[in-house]
Parts: sequence; C-alpha cells; structure tokens
Amino acid sequence: MRRADREITDHGTITDIIRRCHCCRVGFADGDGVYIVPLSFGFEEAEGRCAFYFHGATEGRKADLIGACPTVGFELDTDYALNQSGSACGFSCRFQSVIGTGVIRPVTDPAEKRRGLRQIMLQLSGREDWTFPEQAVASTAVFRLDVTEMTCKAHE
Repeated sequence: MRRADREITDHGTITDIIRRCHCCRVGFADGDGVYIVPLSFGFEEAEGRCAFYFHGATEGRKADLIGACPTVGFELDTDYALNQSGSACGFSCRFQSVIGTGVIRPVTDPAEKRRGLRQIMLQLSGREDWTFPEQAVASTAVFRLDVTEMTCKAHE
C-alpha cells in the first residue's frame, strides 16, 4: 500500500469496517475486459480464513465467469464524506475501504448454503436466526469467496 499512514492492520477494526459495509463489488476477468458486479454479502471468519458469501441466479454472466475464471478482486467501502475546500486541489474525501483478491466458487452443500445465506442475512439485518425453505435453498445459487489477500485503508 502506497500510503502506509492510512493502512489499517488491526484485524478487529478491519472486521468492524466490513460489518458496516452494505455492498461488496466483485471484479472478474472477462476476456479483454473486466466485469464488476455489486453484491449483497455475508462475511465469515472461521479456522483462520476469511470468506464472503453471495447469492444469485444459477445461470448468467456472473455464474459463467465464476466457472471460467474463479480468481477475483473485491472492494467494499463505507463512511464516505466529501472534505470541501476553497481550492480545487484542496478537495478530498473521508472513507474506509477494504480491497483484496480471492477465489470464488459455487457452494453445493445444502448446510453450507444455509450458513452462507444466514451470513448474508446477518449482514443485511443484524440477525442470523433465519430459516430458509428447502426449495429456496435448492434453487438459489450461493457462492463463497475465499480471501487470499486483503488490505484496509482509512482517510479521515
């Protein structure tokens, strides 16, 4: 990270920032370009690993790209605010962001799909005591992004 003075390395602070985010943008390599999709997400830390869960349709561009090239980039941010100035070059912004890379794959185990869906609902609602009808679990695609690298930055 170029601005080491803005880097956040405390694991608890990074987790707190992730918990306050509402959207995770995932970037896929797509031929000669990049395809970025904003997603609702759930976050899980277990056994020394960090993972994001997403849900969606079982087919379409996102599902195709996950199958073709599962190495992805991701970005989350929160607390954006503009710092105004009397001069154009004096403008800046406040934010907290998390950026990283990982490997994304479809989740096929029904128990893990439920766990992933609960993590998504926890992120969205603050509750994790949700139940999901069998048919909904069977027809919904759930994807898990295992984080390989992650950095966090804040500008106040």
